[in-house]
Amino acid sequence: MRERIDSYLDGWRTGDASRLLAGTADGFFFDDPNRGRIERDAYEAYVAELWVEARAYRGDERFDHFEDLSEIVTGEKGDGTLNVWFWWQIAGTPIEGSSLVNIGSNGVLSETICYYGDTTYTKRCQPA
Repeated sequence: MRERIDSYLDGWRTGDASRLLAGTADGFFFDDPNRGRIERDAYEAYVAELWVEARAYRGDERFDHFEDLSEIVTGEKGDGTLNVWFWWQIAGTPIEGSSLVNIGSNGVLSETICYYGDTTYTKRCQPA
């Protein structure tokens, strides 16, 4: 299970959508309060959109990674799944928040995020 966690988190550190997707189970969903529920088949496109946002904030500044992750905490649930909580920030941007990832024996089942702060990114994602 540790390898599964590390691989998924490394996908966020690098912003590698194919690596993130590879770690997910059938039925996976990503829940973004500004975008709604993203199903597994739309996950790579969602990550690509995040890259566009990051590049817009970063301008000409280059980073060797996509996200900074910290405060990583894991906890086993009684049903055999594992929860992973962590704080994240898209490098070079004010976009940050926390995540709760639920992992089962067949892969990542879900990830739910929340945003911290008032960024133009979260404003742009709000319905008009």
